Amino acid sequence: MARVRKPQKVKEPIRLRMKNLSDGSKSLYLDIYRDGKRTYEYLKMYIIPETNNNARKQNQVTMDAANAIKSKRIIELTSGEAGFENREKIYLLDWMNTYKENQAKRGKKDGSQIKVAIGILKTFAGERTTMDQIDKTFCQGYIDYLLTEYRPKGKRVSNYTLKCYYRVLDGALNSAVRAEIIKVNPFTKIEKSDKIRLPESKRSYMTIEEVRALIATPMKHEEVKNAYLFSCFCGLRISDVIGLKWKDVFMDRGQYRLAVSMQKTKDPVYLPLSPEALKWMPERGDKTSSDPVFDLPSPTYVNVLLKDWAKAAGISKRFSFHTSRHTFATMMLTLGADLYTTSKLLGHADVKMTQVYAKIVNRKKDEAVNLVNGLFD
Repeated sequence: MARVRKPQKVKEPIRLRMKNLSDGSKSLYLDIYRDGKRTYEYLKMYIIPETNNNARKQNQVTMDAANAIKSKRIIELTSGEAGFENREKIYLLDWMNTYKENQAKRGKKDGSQIKVAIGILKTFAGERTTMDQIDKTFCQGYIDYLLTEYRPKGKRVSNYTLKCYYRVLDGALNSAVRAEIIKVNPFTKIEKSDKIRLPESKRSYMTIEEVRALIATPMKHEEVKNAYLFSCFCGLRISDVIGLKWKDVFMDRGQYRLAVSMQKTKDPVYLPLSPEALKWMPERGDKTSSDPVFDLPSPTYVNVLLKDWAKAAGISKRFSFHTSRHTFATMMLTLGADLYTTSKLLGHADVKMTQVYAKIVNRKKDEAVNLVNGLFD
């Protein structure tokens, strides 16, 4: 009798797999293998421990939904709807390295962040992912991977750091659009609520009473004190104060102004100087136009000196030179300057960057009106 051969099992191009998570649940993802290349799609779906009947039912619903997505992907893959056949094969990791080199040529100092992001992408998607496979699902999967599974040395990193690695890929894809490698950056299709969110930034600033206390408190390094108070009344960063030359100070129709190229943004800004700001500028004497206005030590030592000075003035809040910039912004808004004008004085590229100070002022208003609570009971 002839031996009956068992039907050969056909390997699926896409398999549904699970990854164990630290909380006992399992993350579902698709293992996609095509033309000798392996990629992964994280589904943002989770199997929970089956501690009761409801958990078992929930897991069954989740598995049914995951298998439906898997079936859809297989149809797309085999029918060519995903466009694999017609586009030039450019590997994601190759493009990331090209992007890293281009950033270095432009003088950008984000090479170390890009290097880490390349390592994350290699773990997340493998080495054979091509640019034509980067879609909204891939980008959302990358965000979810950063938030739920990326654990260097077994520890979760802050959202500030994760945001950097998200921005690296976002920037690389924007660059790919400009190079006509892809038509659109898929990150633009993702809702803001689904991206990596940062806690609201806290701005430490001095109140008018605290500025008065600082003015009244002597400091051994008088130049540092003067530079800090000068910034309280014009909003310059420490890098801009250090870089300020006498040639940058000029008179325009009876108004003293500064011509400053912001160290952070490189944008030129023309700032009017109030009499209060001028009060803290040193005398020019015989200094040349190329001499610095303020003769300051290193920024690190400046902040050491400032902390001792603040302590002597009775100020216990977080204190550094940058609080002078925050102080200027909140003071302007508190005294009635509008948001747009304050934004321009700070040299912000977008007024949205200045809105955090408006929130501070609004909180101060809320606190002020509530001071009367209980007075008339």
